Amino acid sequence: MDKFHGMTKDVPPLLSVPSPPSTSSDDTKIMLKAKQIMTRVTDNLDHTIIMDKDKISNKHKMNTVNRKKATIGIFGKSGEGKSSLLSAILGKKNLLPSGCFGACTSVVTQVEANLNDSNYTAEIELITKEEWEKELNDLLIVLSDENEDRNEDLIEIAGEKITALYGADADKKTLEELKNDDKYAEIENIHKENPKKIFKSDVSEFATDVARYIQNSEACCGDWYWPIVKSVTIKIPDCLELLEHIVLVDIPGTGDCNKTRDDLWKSKLRECSSVWIVSNINRAITDRDPWGILKHCIEDLGPGGECRSINFICTKTDEINPVAFMRAARLTEDQISDEKKKISTDNDFLKVFTVSSNASFDTSLNLESIETEIPKLQDELRSLNKSINRELTRNYVYEAKGVLSLIQSVQLDTDKKTAEMKDSIRMELESNLVKVLHELDKYFDSIYNDLEQHLSKGVEESVQLCVASTKAFIMPVTYNTLEALCRKGGCHCTKNRDKVLDLNKTLVKHLYEYIDEDFCQIFPVNEKTEKSVQAQIDKFSIMQSDSAYARSSIFHYIHNFIKTEETKLKALFKRHTVDMKKDIYSSIKKTTVNEMASCYERKLEFK
Repeated sequence: MDKFHGMTKDVPPLLSVPSPPSTSSDDTKIMLKAKQIMTRVTDNLDHTIIMDKDKISNKHKMNTVNRKKATIGIFGKSGEGKSSLLSAILGKKNLLPSGCFGACTSVVTQVEANLNDSNYTAEIELITKEEWEKELNDLLIVLSDENEDRNEDLIEIAGEKITALYGADADKKTLEELKNDDKYAEIENIHKENPKKIFKSDVSEFATDVARYIQNSEACCGDWYWPIVKSVTIKIPDCLELLEHIVLVDIPGTGDCNKTRDDLWKSKLRECSSVWIVSNINRAITDRDPWGILKHCIEDLGPGGECRSINFICTKTDEINPVAFMRAARLTEDQISDEKKKISTDNDFLKVFTVSSNASFDTSLNLESIETEIPKLQDELRSLNKSINRELTRNYVYEAKGVLSLIQSVQLDTDKKTAEMKDSIRMELESNLVKVLHELDKYFDSIYNDLEQHLSKGVEESVQLCVASTKAFIMPVTYNTLEALCRKGGCHCTKNRDKVLDLNKTLVKHLYEYIDEDFCQIFPVNEKTEKSVQAQIDKFSIMQSDSAYARSSIFHYIHNFIKTEETKLKALFKRHTVDMKKDIYSSIKKTTVNEMASCYERKLEFK
């Protein structure tokens, strides 16, 4: 439970650290904190008395709030048409090699706009040489398993990775035999160039070069480097209207045996503000895999993330019955509603698109552009891009207003009477700050106590049921699958990503059950609640309309300047709050994973 104290640490200057009910000592600390903050806030006003307008402008450059790009995560298996879909949306045929999105790996692949030049670029980050050597050794152990009940999925994955890199029949060689092969030395040389960068002006040449790092070919083994790739960032020119502030990220699955790659996948998952589930219409009604993976990740997208919407996209089609799909996925209306609540309270959170990527390029298929529904998805990106641009512009103009107000307040600060009024205003603002800090203290005490109480109940139930939960989990599992699960730190998924086994998640499910309702109230993804942190921050202000100096000109300009500073800090705190709540929510499972690591290692010693 100590991790929950993280909710009160490293917060922006406007907030004091939550504490037990206030004492006289606490009041003194808040007063000192208020004076420190007010000194910083009014410091600029003090300096401007002897500064001219140009110096003020230089001191207060138009710094808009540093905003991360919006991340759209894309779920779907290889062969579902994801690469064609994205090529169609970006209007560049064969932009991405087949299998780029949804390759048979856990490589994180993202596409964004090239904001610097007209080249197609790729930055390929590799796992380290040491990591690959350890993984290779594990893969060879899997291949050497000759038990009758051995896990065929694991064997297929191991063989796929080794032959992709070292060529046909490499999966039948020992480690020493592989090390004596020229391919082994070649892979070592590739590791020296990390990250690998590709720059091409021609889209076809670019797609061909990138394919070696993100694509697999069973017909032509060797020289496919995806097993040693951690992530690939592709940047596309001439698409600012769609991707200037947006990143499209492949969500290929979980449970990869390489921990660094799996950790990166999970961190990207938590950044997703939207999710696209892509499925071929021929399998959309019977294929439960994408939705199954989504259900497994729902905590990382909702309470542990920031997902606000889900789009279900059927490729190679012009019609689908969404209700039929939900039924085929064996999800009841109540189940759908429950999962939805974990992500959003917005009734429009799930949309269905039926697209034909090929028809957007091939007019012989007799479909109008609008009928392909590619324009609708382009509009989704365009609309999101515009909204971010509007927000950035609004921030820029608002900050400019604050700087101008600061300049004008200096022009009025010409006599002793005005200087005295400024001192009086400062004292009033200090008093206001003490009051609002007290209110925030009470709020943080309240939510901390609620979470602590519910978490304690969850701990108690988890302790009582841990043995029964573990037995129920492992009884249906084969020995080899259990061994694979232990080798991967408690989480294992099948080759097709259609089933995820996560013992760590099973062990902590009661903890989450007890805090989820409160957590979603305190840190809602979309709409604010009365209990939410963001609602409290939005209410925070040291400027009061009933001020004794409200009618004075200097108060008007100081008011505008401080409101601008407050708005900037609130925007920064909103981003900080989202990041903080992700850390808080994931800390339960992270702690469990760390504590269980030695248990899994000890289990591997037994055969």
